[in-house]
Parts: sequence; C-alpha cells; structure tokens
Amino acid sequence: MKALLLRDLALALRAGGGFGLGLAFFLIVTVLVPFGVGPQSELLSRIAPGILWLGALLACLLSLDRLLALDWEDGSLDLLATSPLPLEAALMIKAVAHWITTGLPLVLAAPLLGVLLNLPAPGFLWLVVSLAVGTPALSVIGCFGAALTVGVKRGGLLLSLLVLPLYVPTLIFGAEVARRGAVGMDVQTPLLMLAGITMGVIALMPFASAAALRVNLR
Repeated sequence: MKALLLRDLALALRAGGGFGLGLAFFLIVTVLVPFGVGPQSELLSRIAPGILWLGALLACLLSLDRLLALDWEDGSLDLLATSPLPLEAALMIKAVAHWITTGLPLVLAAPLLGVLLNLPAPGFLWLVVSLAVGTPALSVIGCFGAALTVGVKRGGLLLSLLVLPLYVPTLIFGAEVARRGAVGMDVQTPLLMLAGITMGVIALMPFASAAALRVNLR
C-alpha cells in the first residue's frame, strides 16, 4: 500500500495537473473576484468564505480526469484489479494521493489567499479547518467519478457533470463553517455535518468506485 501511494504521488507530480495547476487556478479565481465584484471591502469580506471554498472545489476538479487515466492507458488498472490488494483499498489510496497533491496545498494556501479577499481575522482558522475536513470528501467522490468515466474518450466534461452535484453538500456546509467562523457565530452544527459527510463518503464511496471500475474493466 505504501509503494502504491508513493507511486501515485510521483505520477501526479510528473504528469502535471497536480498541486501546481490547482494552486494556480485557486490564485486566479481569488485575484479575479475583486475585479468582477468591485473593491468594496465589506462586500469582499462577506463573500470571501464562499468564493474561497468554490475556488478550492473547482481546483480539485481540474485533476480528476487524470486520477485513473494514466493507469488505464498503461494497463496498471488491470494489474490492480487482479492483485491481492482489494480494489477498494487501491482506489482509496489513489484518493489519498490526490488529496495530498491537490487538496492539502489548497488548505495550506487558503489563508494567504483569504487576505486578498479581506477575510475577517476570526475566519482564517475556520477556513482552514473546514477545508481540511471537507476536501478529503472531494477527492474520494472524485475517485468515484473517475471510476465511472475511465476509458471514455474526452470524459472530462462528463466527469464534471457527474461529480459536481455530489460536491454540493460539502460546498454548502464547508462554506457555512467558514462564514460563521468569520462573523463569530457558532460553527458546531455545520462542522459536524461536514465531518459526517466526509466520514460517510470515505466509508461508502470506495466500494461504489470499485464496483464501477470492475464494470468498466470487463
């Protein structure tokens, strides 16, 4: 399992579409928003949590089409499907590798980009907490979408259409945690909901991803 994780990390960094592309997209979204809505500090402070969460979500989405595509092209997926390692565990490792190369850099960069959107000081901690709790769910759900569309030529658009509706609950509660934290409100309820979504996704999605991938490998 460790060898598979290290291999996927190396592939993600070498093949492009890893943390560099995600961070660049996250930065572009954050920089362009003030140009679109105007330089009013009060308005930017109010919309900053939602914009930062939306930027992180779309940045995670960028690299999903390559999550399983490289393994499909070189035949590694067939080897994984017939190896002693359960396919569910292999796909979970791939989701972890995706989060390390895409989600984790976004979590670390979010406070710096929050400054550009005039995020209130109390909101920085809760923004990081919400992203740290919620972004693993984005990677695991993305792995499910990649398993559904693997082998489909130019399946990036189809993958986005399949995955985005599943991302909505995570986006809602993640942005709500950051918004409430920024204005000093109680964040317990949305944070628990966000953690529950992430834990449920981690518990169930690997089995759904493995089932979908087995169908595509037949």
